[in-house]
Amino acid sequence: MTRGDDLGRVVIPKEIRRTMRIREGDPLEIYTDRDGEVIFKKYSPIGEISQFAAHYAETLNKTCGLSVVICDRDSVIASAGLPKREYMDRKLSRELEEIIEGRSLYTGGGNEEIPVVDGGQHFISCAMPIISGGDITGCVASVINGDAPSLQGGLEAKLIQTAAGFFARQLEE
Repeated sequence: MTRGDDLGRVVIPKEIRRTMRIREGDPLEIYTDRDGEVIFKKYSPIGEISQFAAHYAETLNKTCGLSVVICDRDSVIASAGLPKREYMDRKLSRELEEIIEGRSLYTGGGNEEIPVVDGGQHFISCAMPIISGGDITGCVASVINGDAPSLQGGLEAKLIQTAAGFFARQLEE
């Protein structure tokens, strides 16, 4: 049990913050249900445009042959070229979270395989965080999917950077 102070603030217990990956400064939605229970939910700005993100991912997949995931800071919100049931709304792997926190383009290489989600069978080829208004809001990533060839000459990285920049602009408006 927790109590509110005279300003109406409540402390979310550390164990719940850790489990829900709530960081200091993360925006939360607060609402009530029919039974009068107060519900705290992590707010995902990119989640508001998830349908648009799904269309964008499908377009990248159909026109360029890229398997793509678009994520908020915690989970996959859109994908194309991959089995959706395996990835949608699943928590991101710690390694992908570290790429996002790094705030810069990741382009595979080396022998490391970075899974999209823990236990996933597909690995990140190229990833770019979505940074809107100075805040990290998510990530666009191309995914190695079987024997599908990657794009040559840095084109894959440019497409992923373009998508991340586009989503950042959409979120700023």
